[in-house]
Amino acid sequence: MDFIENNTLFLSAVILLGLIIGSFLNVVIYRLPIMLENSWRRECEEFLGLTHSPASPPARYDLIVPRSQCPQCGHLIRAHENIPVISYLLLGGKCAHCKAPIALRYPLIEMLTALVSAIVAWKLGPSWQTGFGLLLSWALIALSVIDIDRQLLPDSVTQPLLWLGLFLSLFGVFTDKESSIIGAIAGYLSLWSVFHLFKLLTGKDGMGYGDFKLLALFGAWLGWKSLLLIVLLSSLIGAVTGGLMILLLKHDRSIPIPFGPYLAAAGWVALLWGREISDAYLSFAGIS
Repeated sequence: MDFIENNTLFLSAVILLGLIIGSFLNVVIYRLPIMLENSWRRECEEFLGLTHSPASPPARYDLIVPRSQCPQCGHLIRAHENIPVISYLLLGGKCAHCKAPIALRYPLIEMLTALVSAIVAWKLGPSWQTGFGLLLSWALIALSVIDIDRQLLPDSVTQPLLWLGLFLSLFGVFTDKESSIIGAIAGYLSLWSVFHLFKLLTGKDGMGYGDFKLLALFGAWLGWKSLLLIVLLSSLIGAVTGGLMILLLKHDRSIPIPFGPYLAAAGWVALLWGREISDAYLSFAGIS
């Protein structure tokens, strides 16, 4: 009974934390690409010598400042209007001031983050693996939605996580250091090679460099043995999802579909069930 009660308390706390983090991820998803564009613009202006001393410094814009506001009327979101999911329901999905509709994606991302967090906690239990698994899962949600919106996998997210995966391998959290180092190298070079071969044959870009870094990230976290499974799973997920989008949603075949979300989903599955899937395949194939 104590175990059940403690486990329920643990999962409940993780779900609550997931809702809160999901609310923050909405901010990251919206603001991080804008922050990067502002930074790139300043760098280009400096490189071209177009900068000049402004009369006043540019307004601060990051993940903290300015406060969240309605994009239609500029109404500042108050604390009681920013409670994950609950505020959306109480407000009827509309701005408290101008009654403009609030995008459904905001509570959906909050609920998705809570669900994903609960699954990670349930699968890995109270452990260091759960803490780092949650961090990776939250980052993958943000990366996936940003890639869907902007066809961008920010280095400011993927690169620190890649280095964190290499660091964790020193302590064997998910894999050993040899597998992690080889995994990071093989993950990057495998998609890099496919990209350049595809471009050589067709003259087109088949994927972005962010995809290379994302697979390298998974190689660092889970080791090189996980890479084939992740590539196969992501290809399967991508083929099924892309086919459904074309058949059901009439998606234009000429518009590229970002590969990052499929890689993220496959890597997350490999994080939690990679060994079980590999063992099941080997058993099915009669390989001991």
